[in-house]
Amino acid sequence: MLGLLRVNPSRGEPIYRQLQEQVVRLIVGGQIVPGDTLPSVRQIADFLKINPMTVSRAIQNLVEQGYLERRRGQPTRVAQGRGADALQGAQLLEPQVDVLLEQARQLGLEKNELLAIVEARWKEL
Repeated sequence: MLGLLRVNPSRGEPIYRQLQEQVVRLIVGGQIVPGDTLPSVRQIADFLKINPMTVSRAIQNLVEQGYLERRRGQPTRVAQGRGADALQGAQLLEPQVDVLLEQARQLGLEKNELLAIVEARWKEL
């Protein structure tokens, strides 16, 4: 799981929030499933080279939102009932799509031009 996580301090969004969103995407996308254990706070912090308190804040928020479960003396796990959900996954993308559409409009791109760009990038990935 660690290899799937990335943060970008210059992105303008708090690092804990970036981490939260990525973990939710991994859960909703099915890369991690209910019952899977997460690496420790220290392991995640060391891997991402960030403060452990930042990781702890992200994890605690996800526990409060019901995505993760914590029990004393046990590793943090993906909560039961929080598996892959295509509708929820699509909803996670809506804010980024809104930004993309606004930027495309500002640049004067037509819908077909934007779709061609997205299609080309999709093929590259």
